Amino acid sequence: MAKGMTKSQIIAGVADAAGITKKQADTAIEALVNMAYKNADEGFTVPGLGKLVLVHRKERQGRNPATGETIMIPAKKAVKFRVAKACKDAILS
Repeated sequence: MAKGMTKSQIIAGVADAAGITKKQADTAIEALVNMAYKNADEGFTVPGLGKLVLVHRKERQGRNPATGETIMIPAKKAVKFRVAKACKDAILS
């Protein structure tokens, strides 16, 4: 399986594509990430890529795999990323 891109490779790619310095590209990427963190509870959309959303999972029944005992798993918050249709079309076609 191929390795993913490193942070420095992503920054270099953004800098080359935008015609800016690597430091400016790093600052822009960090700003985007921080905005996503702060606004995830309302839903944060990156156009053409997808949407970061906060979901509330209900309490549910589960099973301890070691003992087979039934347990209650408490309600919790989770972060999900919903991929945009444009992204799916670009990658899968």
